[in-house]
Amino acid sequence: MHVTPAAVERERDWVRARGDVVVPLINEVRDSLGAAFDADVDAVSREQYDAAVDEVFADGDRAVNVAALVGLLRDLDVSGDYPGFVVDELLGRELAAMLAGEQPLRLLAEATFHYADVTATDADGGAGADDLDAALAAGVQTRLPGWTWTETESPFSVE
Repeated sequence: MHVTPAAVERERDWVRARGDVVVPLINEVRDSLGAAFDADVDAVSREQYDAAVDEVFADGDRAVNVAALVGLLRDLDVSGDYPGFVVDELLGRELAAMLAGEQPLRLLAEATFHYADVTATDADGGAGADDLDAALAAGVQTRLPGWTWTETESPFSVE
């Protein structure tokens, strides 16, 4: 793999184009988590997804790493799949965290990745394909507003 500015741009374009699959997965995850935690969670629009992707890829230091992880997951396949379970989970979890941003969102995206991975399926892709969709969904949904607790000031702030 050779990561260049042109390669980063291609991966950004691919991630944006994948929104047709990822946005419904985001909303499915949000609905399910909302029900599990008795919370109303806003749905994510395609426009919000595209804007979040653009924001991630506008940060060059983050963009090069996100592009590399996306490229690895897009190309990853393992004969019989199960022996590759650890590597695709590891890459997917890290991609979700990187997309979400800093702590505590980073940790929440990692946890959400595993939740999203249960429902993400890509029968046509290799071992990393479903993990890539789950990572995109978990990372972007965590980054975006819509959860009540992220819309208010923390009661733990100290002046």
